[in-house]
Amino acid sequence: MKIAVRVNKDNLERYTPPGLIRDSWELVHLGNGPIDDADIIATGADAILADPMSAVSAQVITSMQNLRFIQSQGVGFNLFDLDAAAKAGVPVANCAGANATAVAEQAILLMLAVLRNFKENDAMVYAAKQIEAKTRCFENGLNDLGDCHVGIVGLGAIGRATAERLDAFGTRVSYYSRHRVENCKWPLLPLDELYRTCDIISLHVPSTPETLNMISEDAIKRMKPGAILINTARGELVDQNALCRALTDGRLGGAGLDTLTPEPVRPDNPILALPEHVRNKVALSPHIGGITTGSFYRYFSTIWRNMARVEDGERPLNIVNGL
Repeated sequence: MKIAVRVNKDNLERYTPPGLIRDSWELVHLGNGPIDDADIIATGADAILADPMSAVSAQVITSMQNLRFIQSQGVGFNLFDLDAAAKAGVPVANCAGANATAVAEQAILLMLAVLRNFKENDAMVYAAKQIEAKTRCFENGLNDLGDCHVGIVGLGAIGRATAERLDAFGTRVSYYSRHRVENCKWPLLPLDELYRTCDIISLHVPSTPETLNMISEDAIKRMKPGAILINTARGELVDQNALCRALTDGRLGGAGLDTLTPEPVRPDNPILALPEHVRNKVALSPHIGGITTGSFYRYFSTIWRNMARVEDGERPLNIVNGL
């Protein structure tokens, strides 16, 4: 089986458990940078392994006569043309759940960073203003995560892992999902009620046409005044201009963001233009929630086991395009 590889080769070699890549497989490494569709098509591969931040277009899918499987290196798949793959009978799979614990930890990190005003306090200590920072905290108070009501939007593997970790803080947790999760200890709330009652809203849904800009001006207006928004999912979920307006005028108390849109982040992104006093309410990280060493070992274990299933005529796990 020939596999066109659009992921970091060093990363692949470092985190692939021994013995999972079959000797009979031919891996065609296409590099880490932008790649023309023609270069992928020219491989004539049976399968594509792609970074979720790179596109797999309809042209690629329809032009590769031998193609029978597309595997995302991670959890995301919104840049893959799922409809074209489904029409061609090509299953697309992801590594669902492989990064759940890592992203959940990142979500908790961002919650705490915003609640404890970490960014401003860190800068003030470096500026030899430790006492001023401490006095400001005395005057304004800091919030315990355990005293917050956190609303989890999307109770998949990552949302559930986040809720489980919040339990350890004594946090009140509720969730919203289009479907009730069976045998779930956390209460399901309508989305409007979640927005209205929760101190922190944490997003854990995929980027789809239905979730595009779900955090809109209207959604923010329905949130509890001073609420904190956490996004470790996809930047496309949030209307960033609306978010900036709400942070600037104080309707939102802060935001913790592991992902923006588009990526790579451009200099004209409105988040980067926030005034300094508003920036102190925002904790940013460079979309690293799911790239721990543990996650990568789990990714590549899933990837190569799925490739083996395809070669052996078995159904791959975690299919995301309905086949």
